[in-house]
Amino acid sequence: MSNPGSEPTRALHNRTSGERDANQPQETSQREVTAERGHHGESRRGGAASRRVLRRLLRHRTGVVGLVLSVLFVLVALAAPLIAPSDPAAVNFDDVLQQPSLAAPLGSDELGRDQLSRVFYGIRASIVVGVLSVLLAVVVAVPLGLIAGYYRGVVDSVVSRITDTLLAFPFLVLAVGLAAVLGASMVNAAIAIGLSQVPNLIRVVRGETLRLAGEDYVTASVAAGARGTTAMFRHILPNSVNALLIQITVAIPQAIIGEALLSFLGLGVQPPTPSLGVMLSSAQTYFAQAPWLVVFPGIAVVLATLGFNLLGDGLRDALDPKGNR
Repeated sequence: MSNPGSEPTRALHNRTSGERDANQPQETSQREVTAERGHHGESRRGGAASRRVLRRLLRHRTGVVGLVLSVLFVLVALAAPLIAPSDPAAVNFDDVLQQPSLAAPLGSDELGRDQLSRVFYGIRASIVVGVLSVLLAVVVAVPLGLIAGYYRGVVDSVVSRITDTLLAFPFLVLAVGLAAVLGASMVNAAIAIGLSQVPNLIRVVRGETLRLAGEDYVTASVAAGARGTTAMFRHILPNSVNALLIQITVAIPQAIIGEALLSFLGLGVQPPTPSLGVMLSSAQTYFAQAPWLVVFPGIAVVLATLGFNLLGDGLRDALDPKGNR
């Protein structure tokens, strides 16, 4: 015989279970809606924030100077084949070590090559190496920084220890060592410089990931069933762009100096390809009789690095929330 009280008990249990099961999809749906709203809210806020940052940057005097110099050097690099007066590798022994004049505004070198054309192409080499090296550093450092900061644990410990070890070496020392191992060429110089910049970028991305991983929109996304990669690349990385952008503006002038040093030491761009470092290296012998061979490439290196550094300072101040004050 069945217990007369068991039927109501079972009915109550079934009703409670049904209500619980019915509530679970609603809770999951609510989390998904929260995560989705957070994502769309980030997009709207991101557009408005970008406009505010641009306005602040344009009001920042040194930032504007840096922006103008940076854009100018990028344009020279892109237009070098169009604006160079002559072939930078064309030898003319009738015009050896000519002083600056109307015909040759920056003079000529020990082989009679037009110095203005070589400076233009040297800027081109510096910008190319700078961009390639920074792209390499970003591609390597961003995933490692995200993984280390998001998953933590053993992965974070290993990545952090390796990063701390590499940061113990000065950037230029590390770049020279890697270039010596890889061999002398423009591509290898870009690889050496890029790998030397990876530790700093990892540290920046990891720090931003640790800061953002506990935000509501990230936890809501994970609670709604999003994978770790989705949380990292959809929510954390877009909100780390500001810090990453500032670090990139620091990395580019570092790369320009690194390329000039490696080429000066014979570990970067190889003659007869024009490079600011190669030009400075070959001009040592003729400095007493033709100082312009050192002055103009040196000025180009200084202005290029100064421009990107000032742009980085302007961006840092524009992205600072206290900049409104």
